[in-house]
Amino acid sequence: MINEFKDFIAKGNVMDMAVGIIIGAAFTAIVTSLVGDLINPIIGLVSGGIDFTNKYAVLAGEVPAGASLDAAREAGASIFAYGSFIMAIINFLIIAFVVFMLVKTVNRAKDAAANEEEAAAEEPKGPTQEELLADILAALKK
Repeated sequence: MINEFKDFIAKGNVMDMAVGIIIGAAFTAIVTSLVGDLINPIIGLVSGGIDFTNKYAVLAGEVPAGASLDAAREAGASIFAYGSFIMAIINFLIIAFVVFMLVKTVNRAKDAAANEEEAAAEEPKGPTQEELLADILAALKK
């Protein structure tokens, strides 16, 4: 059983997947920072500083007027936090767009490299070894 486990771990697919998960986690931190620290403040400026995070509706219980979402939750009220959901959707759309642009750029670079390889493969490389030997044989026969 231990040998089977070693064989499973040693396979390339498992190692590739592990590397992908680690890179994905690091990439998530970068994209989250990009959205939270750079893009959301710009959106806040354009939208007049509107932040939906603290928007909610009280379903049951007492909440002081103008209380933040955290204060409403601490008061024990049953709340419908639609603002957090709206911000999650906005963040998702921004992250999806950033990932789309990244994948598009990587694919463009891959296509350029593939086109260069195809162009190099299509160029004549000169006579083959058999052709050279045939030419030498023909020259020796003369």
